[in-house]
Amino acid sequence: MKYDTFVELFPTMRILKKEPLAKYTNTETGGMADVLAFPNTVAEVKLLVNMANENGIPLTVLGNSSNLVVKDGGIRGLVIILTDMDQITVSGTKIMAQAGASLIETTERAYQAGLTHFEFAAGIPGSVGGAVFMNAGAYGGEICQVLTEVSVITRAGYVKTMVNEEMNFGYRHSQIQDDHDIILEATFILKEGNKHEIRETMDNFNFLRASKQPLEYPSCGSVFKRPEGYFAGKLIHDAGLQGYQVGGARVSTKHAGFIVNVDGATATDYMNVIKHVQDTVWEKFNVKLETEVRIIGED
Repeated sequence: MKYDTFVELFPTMRILKKEPLAKYTNTETGGMADVLAFPNTVAEVKLLVNMANENGIPLTVLGNSSNLVVKDGGIRGLVIILTDMDQITVSGTKIMAQAGASLIETTERAYQAGLTHFEFAAGIPGSVGGAVFMNAGAYGGEICQVLTEVSVITRAGYVKTMVNEEMNFGYRHSQIQDDHDIILEATFILKEGNKHEIRETMDNFNFLRASKQPLEYPSCGSVFKRPEGYFAGKLIHDAGLQGYQVGGARVSTKHAGFIVNVDGATATDYMNVIKHVQDTVWEKFNVKLETEVRIIGED
């Protein structure tokens, strides 16, 4: 199916051809998408999924692309970015947020409504969909602790609702990763709290994040999962890898668990740094570092 066909079928949707994904990733790296679409409604997502299925077009769905590396060869077929689907609704102690909504903005809305237990996510720079997909967490909290249900569209094009118990949540894992469904909206159940205390906790977490993490550089966030019995950042630090650099990608000297783009890095630079860190930590400590960051696309 030709690019012009997408434009004709979706005249009100933003659709781009041969678009560099480096414009949309937090690492500021990544090759081109053949076709990039920004749907505004569930109906548009469903139509795009059905079109891809009917025409045998590869389909990739992205959110805020904060914990993601897109390889320099880009992504073939159709790429959907859900950031235009960003509505957030508060009803009592319930918050409903579309997949493309900012997680930070969602926690702010919780604060404004005097709702607690979402403070842990105050500074996580992803989308709601990405946070559910990864079971994002920080400072002792995880998405699985507050999510009650999620609306998804299957790769076959059917919309369904999954409750928390069906999500098979684990450390940085959800059932969505196994089924490859597309998250449309998430519903969170919180509790009434003291607004002053909520704000204080959020500000404290954000202070800790800013003081410990290299937020001054583009990055994909925490690169590696926490190995059982260890901390990835400490292993990398103890291996003497802070400051190790390939091209424009460097192991942060501020937080060893981050790889930052200090000078026009490519995704290949990132991949080479990741491999060197994994190899070195294995050689020195016999510990396997698995990536938390999602790596997609073609070489």
